[in-house]
Amino acid sequence: MSRPQTQEQVVDSEGDSSQLRRDEGDSSLLRRDEEGTQSSHRMLGFSDALLSIIATVMILPVTHTEISPEQQFDKSIQKLLATRIAVYLMTFLIVTVAWTAHTRLFQVVGKIDDTLALLNLACMMTITLLPYTFSLMVTFPDVPLGIFLFCMCVIAIGSVQAMIVGYAFHFPHLLNPQIQHSTYRALSRRHILHVVLRGPALCFVAAVFSLFFFPLSYLLMVAVIFLPHLSKATAWCKDKFMGHRESPAHNVEPFSIDLHAPLSKERVEAFSDGVYAIVATLLILDICEDNVPDPKDVQEKFSGSLVAALGAYGPQFLAYFGSFATVGLLWFAHHSLFLHVRKTTQTMGLLNILSLAFVGGLPLAYQQTSAFARQPRDELERVRVSCAIIFFASIFQFAIWTAALLHQTETLQPAVRFDGQEHAFMFAKLALYPSASLLAFAATCLLSRFSTAIFHLMQIAVPFAFLLLRLLVRFALAGLQVLWDFWTEHPQPGQGEPEAQSQLLPGP
Repeated sequence: MSRPQTQEQVVDSEGDSSQLRRDEGDSSLLRRDEEGTQSSHRMLGFSDALLSIIATVMILPVTHTEISPEQQFDKSIQKLLATRIAVYLMTFLIVTVAWTAHTRLFQVVGKIDDTLALLNLACMMTITLLPYTFSLMVTFPDVPLGIFLFCMCVIAIGSVQAMIVGYAFHFPHLLNPQIQHSTYRALSRRHILHVVLRGPALCFVAAVFSLFFFPLSYLLMVAVIFLPHLSKATAWCKDKFMGHRESPAHNVEPFSIDLHAPLSKERVEAFSDGVYAIVATLLILDICEDNVPDPKDVQEKFSGSLVAALGAYGPQFLAYFGSFATVGLLWFAHHSLFLHVRKTTQTMGLLNILSLAFVGGLPLAYQQTSAFARQPRDELERVRVSCAIIFFASIFQFAIWTAALLHQTETLQPAVRFDGQEHAFMFAKLALYPSASLLAFAATCLLSRFSTAIFHLMQIAVPFAFLLLRLLVRFALAGLQVLWDFWTEHPQPGQGEPEAQSQLLPGP
């Protein structure tokens, strides 16, 4: 027979049951919130693709610079083209700043719901307006309205991204689990808002100055590009000269997300692949637009023979194949490099963006080379422009690998490190295009009459060199090894022991 419960037991049981009901209510509310959420992976893939497209199509107003057959490629045309290329590079890099902020944002936001997906679409729609405002900047360089509208688009992008931050932190179940369960959630929100809004804040100042003195607006927009790197360099100099100061213990985040850390290798590869794919697509769009014969011309000039009419476009098709091979082989070199990269650094990320900016200029190089037949007197200047674009696109790839070698234990697979089996082969693969384009540029300075033949020879020779590269590297290494053995067996009189084996040679 059970004993009657005391008053304290009754109160405890009622408290336990109310706590249990409260926990069940919270868990049911959390389950109900999570029922409307979904993974953000596909939305991020869509965003990366769209941002890479927008960054790449910025080159179209530059490629459509009209130069009539009567005009010579004189200094005025060169200055116009150089100015448009410089503005293109600036706007391309600003789009990559928006992509970086988007990537940082979704390091904090782990899941999405319908509202957040719509906010992201609004952000993407605002980004798609950037090429139009850039076209206004290029077409009307002396009118400040173009740069004002460009800055307003960047401000709108930052505002929508700030709304995404506010919405995600209002519904914590959308956040990354590490931040969701953190007691320092407010500090995380301020941190990501600073990352998202620092670029738009500078663009707001640039928009104001565009109404009074718009050259200063361009300088402020350039500052948007390098602001993260300048702030990091300033912090390094401060620590170097004033000593490193430990942060207070209550400001230390208990989770491992670092919003200043390098971007993930996967998203860098996805964005880079998007740029290369769009550049390759733009080449064939130019073919479809400019090299389809007019039916009336086919009847009048070629007696109705479409084959003869297409034969007249032979130089343009040759330029297309050469340009596509250049884009494809640069992508292959980029793929080979990142295949051996374990982790990226901020320096590698910046160099990769600079390389992609010049890769985005390859449609301009195609347009210059396809104009050889129409304007043969300007071929020397056009060859040099094309060689310069290819050189900078490839030399920044080589610089990525050089920067990776400085921290090779963290960034590279063992095979491509110093004394690795693939080190010399990777060196040759990444040095091929910079060397070939620089050699072609120098050859056109000495043999200007044969500039077109030199450029086409480079376009044909480099793909074959890629095919034979491994064999050529093995022969070169064997020759170096023979010379090394001869040197060690017959040292020169008056010299001490030879130095250590060259790091270019693979280790035993």
